[in-house]
Amino acid sequence: MLRKISSLPYAVYFSLIGFVQALKKDQRGLSGVVVAILLILVAVLLIVLIWGFLSGWLQELWEQIRGEADTIS
Repeated sequence: MLRKISSLPYAVYFSLIGFVQALKKDQRGLSGVVVAILLILVAVLLIVLIWGFLSGWLQELWEQIRGEADTIS
């Protein structure tokens, strides 16, 4: 019984080494679908950010155009 108990740490150690080596060899990475969804999300967020910065400037520009159009007869 004592031999079995003393060999237990060795068994745990070697099983952990096998597990770590299996993780190192796994090269699947992210799925293509996940990458595509992340790229779409980043693109949408960039568009919203750019629109937020430009909307005020575009509104002022449009008001200037409409003001000048009222003076043309």
